[in-house]
Amino acid sequence: MTQGRPVVPDGSSVAGRQNLRLLVQLRWIAVLGQVLAIIVAVDGFSLALPLFDMALVVALLIVYNCFSQLRLKWHLAVSQIELFLALLVDVMALTAQLYLSGGATNPFIFLYLLQVALAAVLLRRRTTWMMAGATSAAFAGLVLTRHHGYTLPLDLGGGLDSPFVLGMLVCFALNATLLAAFITRMTHNVRMRDAHLAALRQRAAEEEHIVHMGLLASGAAHELGTPLATLDVILGDWVRTPAVAGDPELRQDVRDMQAQVQRCKTILNSILLSAGEVRSESLTRTTVLAFLDGLVDQWRQAHPASRLQYDRCIETDAVVIADQGLRQMVFNVLDNALEASPARQRLTATLANGWLMIEICDQGPGFAPEVLRELGKPYRSTKGQPGRGLGLFLAHQVVRSLSGSLSVNNAPEGGACVTIRLPLSALTPEDDDEPVE
Repeated sequence: MTQGRPVVPDGSSVAGRQNLRLLVQLRWIAVLGQVLAIIVAVDGFSLALPLFDMALVVALLIVYNCFSQLRLKWHLAVSQIELFLALLVDVMALTAQLYLSGGATNPFIFLYLLQVALAAVLLRRRTTWMMAGATSAAFAGLVLTRHHGYTLPLDLGGGLDSPFVLGMLVCFALNATLLAAFITRMTHNVRMRDAHLAALRQRAAEEEHIVHMGLLASGAAHELGTPLATLDVILGDWVRTPAVAGDPELRQDVRDMQAQVQRCKTILNSILLSAGEVRSESLTRTTVLAFLDGLVDQWRQAHPASRLQYDRCIETDAVVIADQGLRQMVFNVLDNALEASPARQRLTATLANGWLMIEICDQGPGFAPEVLRELGKPYRSTKGQPGRGLGLFLAHQVVRSLSGSLSVNNAPEGGACVTIRLPLSALTPEDDDEPVE
C-alpha cells in the first residue's frame, strides 16, 4: 500500500536551495549597490573611473545571477561546493571592481568580511577556511598589484566630504545591514534543516521501536498458539458431554468461549502472516465499500454489546487492497472508543477528491491535554496502567506508512474524535487485472 507514497525531500537539500536563493537575492542587491556607487563616484565626486570595464563586470554578474535563478527552477539539490563557488564568484566580481576603482585604497574592500561571514554560516569548516584564504589572497593581490584607475586619498579628517570616509560609512552600514538581514535568515534555514534531521532520527527510533514490538508480538503468537489449540480441543470435548449438552445456557457459554478462542487464533495467525509473508501474498483485493462494511460487521460480531453507529457517505466505489495492519489499526481505535464510551460510538466514512476519510468518535471524557500535545509518541496514556498508550502510536505509524494523516481532537459537545485520512493512490492495487474478492 505504499506505492503512492510521496518522496520526502531531504532537509539538507531544502536548506541548500533556500540558502542559494538568499545568495541570489543578495547578489541583486550587490548589483544595485555597485551601480549606485559608480553613479555617486562619477557624478558626485567626479572620479575618473573606467566605466566600460566596471559596467562589463556588472553585466557578467547579472548574467551569472540570471543563470542561478534559472538553476533554482530545476529543483535539484544544492551542494556545499556549489555554494562555495557562488560565493567565490561574488569575491571575484568584488575584486575586479575594487581593482578598477582604487584597489586597496577603496573603502569597500571591507565587503570581503561579508563574504567570509556568509561562508562561516553556509559552509563547513574546510570550505570556510578556503573562502577566508581566497579573500585574504584577493586583498593581498590588490595591495601588491598596481591597480587600474583612481587612487582615493586617505583624507580621514575630511568628514563626509571625504570620499574615503563616506565610503567607509556606507561600507559599514552595508555590512551591518546585510549581516543582520541575511545571516538571520540563513541561520533559520540551518535550524530548519537540523529540526528536519532530528525528526528523521526520531522517526527512525520509533520505527526501531515498532520492529522490537513486532518481534515480541511474533514470538508471543508462537507461544500462545499451543495453549489456544489445547483450549479449543478441551472446549470441543466439553460441548459433547451430557452435562453441557443437556444445559442450553451452559452449552451457549461454551460455544461463546469457542468463538472467542477462534478469534484469538485468527488474530495470532494474522500476526504471523504479516511477519512471515511477503506483501503481495498477504494483501487481498477488494473495494472501499466491501472493506468498510466487512470491517464494521467483523467488529460488531466481536463486540455484540456495542452500539456503533455506522455512517457511510460514499457514492462511488473504488477497487483497493485490504491489509490486515490497516484493518487492525481501525479495530484498535474502535476498541478505544468502546472502552471510553460504552453507550455510543460512531464511525463515519467519506471518499472525496481521491482521499478516504474515516472518523471515529465517542461520547467519553475526551483526550487529556498531554495526549493531544504528544500525538504519535508511545506510552502516552491517562489510564494509569503499564504498557498502555500504544494504540494511537501504532495507528499513527500505520497511517504514516500509507502517506496519510491522523488527527485527534475533543468534540465541543463532548467526547473524542480520531480522523484518519488516506490517499486512495496508496490503497490502489498495482495490477488491476486480478479479480476482486
